[in-house]
Amino acid sequence: MSKRKKSVLVIDDDKSVLRTFRRILEKGGYDVEVAETGKEAMQKASARGFDVALIDLRLPDMDGTELLLKAKESLGDAVKIMITGAPSVDTGTKALDEGVDVYIVKPVKPEELLSLIAEKLKPKTAV
Repeated sequence: MSKRKKSVLVIDDDKSVLRTFRRILEKGGYDVEVAETGKEAMQKASARGFDVALIDLRLPDMDGTELLLKAKESLGDAVKIMITGAPSVDTGTKALDEGVDVYIVKPVKPEELLSLIAEKLKPKTAV
């Protein structure tokens, strides 16, 4: 019996970032879906469950913290990782207040991203 691949929803409006993250995560053994807007992310999260959500802070239709709030139910207990190229104390605090598990700054090294996700998923697989 094979174990189900862990699934990751990557939300970013930059197509090259989506392609890069998809490649990194698929090589890491994850099932990857991508979304370019908050609305698209909410639709995909409602349609199926994800183990991890990788959320860009700045999206064309809403910011990542607003997405966290709106998609709280559909993202459920997924590991939520906020990624930004423009960090600030305000956005970091707001993201953590909205339930983000990790707040990281671009650029992200592939091996660091994979080890961070694996580490955050450990408590969920140990139960």
